[in-house]
Amino acid sequence: MAGTIKKGDALLEAARAALAPLPGPLRGECEAVCELLLQLGCDEETCAAACWFAVAVHDRAAWDAASAALPPTLRRLVEGQLAAETVWVLHAQRPGAATEGLRRLLLAIIRDLRVVFVLLARQLARMRAAMAMDEDERHALAQLTRDIHAPLANRLGIWQLKWELEDLSFRYLEPETYRRIAKLLDERRGDRETFIAQSLSELGTALNKAGIHAELAGRPKHIFSIWKKMHRKHLEFSDLYDIRAVRVLVDDVADCYAALGIVHSLWPHLPGEFDDYVARPKGNGYRSLHTAVIGPQGKTLEVQIRTHDMHRANELGVAAHWRYKEGGGADAEFEAKIAWMRKLIEPRGEDDAELAAGFQTELMEDRVYALTPKGEVIDMPHGATVLDFAYHIHTEVGHRCRGAKVNGRIVPLTFQPRSGDRIEILTAKVSEPSRDWLSVHHGYLHTSRGREKARAWFRRSAHDANLVAGRAMLERELRRLALPDADIGKLPSHFNFKTHEEFLVALALGEVTTGQVARALQERAPEPDVTQSTAPVASRPAQHDRGALSIDGVGNLLTTLARCCQPLPGDPVKGFITRGRGVSVHRADCASLATLARKQPERVIEVNWGKVDVQAYVVDIELRGYDRKGLQKDVTNTISNSGPHIVASSSRVHTRTAEVEMRFTLRVRDYEQLSTLLGRLSALANVTDARRLG
Repeated sequence: MAGTIKKGDALLEAARAALAPLPGPLRGECEAVCELLLQLGCDEETCAAACWFAVAVHDRAAWDAASAALPPTLRRLVEGQLAAETVWVLHAQRPGAATEGLRRLLLAIIRDLRVVFVLLARQLARMRAAMAMDEDERHALAQLTRDIHAPLANRLGIWQLKWELEDLSFRYLEPETYRRIAKLLDERRGDRETFIAQSLSELGTALNKAGIHAELAGRPKHIFSIWKKMHRKHLEFSDLYDIRAVRVLVDDVADCYAALGIVHSLWPHLPGEFDDYVARPKGNGYRSLHTAVIGPQGKTLEVQIRTHDMHRANELGVAAHWRYKEGGGADAEFEAKIAWMRKLIEPRGEDDAELAAGFQTELMEDRVYALTPKGEVIDMPHGATVLDFAYHIHTEVGHRCRGAKVNGRIVPLTFQPRSGDRIEILTAKVSEPSRDWLSVHHGYLHTSRGREKARAWFRRSAHDANLVAGRAMLERELRRLALPDADIGKLPSHFNFKTHEEFLVALALGEVTTGQVARALQERAPEPDVTQSTAPVASRPAQHDRGALSIDGVGNLLTTLARCCQPLPGDPVKGFITRGRGVSVHRADCASLATLARKQPERVIEVNWGKVDVQAYVVDIELRGYDRKGLQKDVTNTISNSGPHIVASSSRVHTRTAEVEMRFTLRVRDYEQLSTLLGRLSALANVTDARRLG
């Protein structure tokens, strides 16, 4: 094909010309699909994509040769249909697994909503021609329609296609029931038509007297909806009140409610049978007033009242709102509509049966839909990792997980996949989870489900092993925070454990985090003994930009935090009276303070932390590891994302060994923030140690 076909050219004519070599039935199906798409208001490009898809399926070489000259948007529409064809194959391989097929469908079409219209139109065209198929093929097509296409049309509010898709699938899947209901409708068709004509005449006269311009018509009742209501409410056919129904179309919303008042004044309404979908539209945008009354001859009658715009929107659903723009960017209103329409086809919640039945639940949270190597879909919360994915497949797969590939590329276990990613879990022969998986700082497991499964494995392991691991974790945390002499005796009671062993086991199992331990150390730091002087002076916290201290026995003096040990709130501290600089506050175990105390013990005083909220404290930390590209950037990003501010930094690389040392002076809030930061830094690739200096 010479040149490039542009949107302004006759895309549809070019596509129809490409159909010429195809068999007659396939060309006929394409024409039927295009006719349906035009009824839905779709553009020329969408119709052309439906035709080119037929070419791609029948003669892939012809499609490959022609596709380069087509607009990228048209090629994406064809690719979306090809992806959906894979879905149908997978659905056929797993009879009854409708929800998985539905998920794959959503993944395939999410890039361009117009693909939905093509899929629905093609399915309806095939269903209309299904009588010419053999029984097995017709049954499979009807099952696919009922499982996927009809619920999707329902969710998108495209009633024009929904009703016919439902009726045809019902006709082929349950022919006896379909024929029985159809026969009941035919037997009473004459009486029903006479009743509808009388009702329309009486209602039209009443509306004209009130000055309301309206279009009236009998509303067809679809066989599948009749059967569904009979089944749901356990009613006989004769007990259905809405077999006889009329529709009222008016000019504006005010006339809707005015017409409703006239209907209720003309005929008594049935209590509990009124729905206001104008004030409270359905989730797919459906708007209408529904009421049921005792009409002429004492027979029940359903009346639907809506505006002309509502009727068009109800019949076409999102297709009524879809707009196509030639070049240029879309305005904010257009983008908002696109976002709304995309939201309508998003999967909802955990109950897939409810999703397939009618998409009636509201979206609970963002979900990620990832694929196994065999094409099965696993749905997880947004932010879940590939390790969460492994545990979702099977608990043992999670326990044995040692690595993962996403779309053929090896990724770390903390990698967060996106919808549509294909994930392969690499496993070992034996189950051996890592305790690091339980740490929120390392980011291996995002879901509580995954963490609980890993925790259960360690809980089943030997008590002594958990005890040793918990003790090692506590010692590592104290060492990392530079608190080797901290009083940990009150920690078990703080976390409601009876013994220290129970506390250590809980720490090993991740039921208590190191961040919580750091906060407890700060909250329960022992207050030093107060030395009374012969003339006690009321003390109060000394105010400065680094926090608040209570100075015992000397009144209100200027206080500064010693730079040699940089105490944090919760550290046991002592003061040293300097010459001309007030009281210098040191950690109680500070080596510099010990030297000063030996020389001038009379200058050492007792101090404790006051009750004023601390805003920020300066602390030095050190990282060690092996150099790699981007390490410095990863470290600084982790610090910034964790909350502390970098006051100063330095780094040194030993070229012979490739070892790197980094030091940072940070402004942190408290122990918990520091503990969280050190945990995240330790989890970075190539970092072997991260600790507080002092």
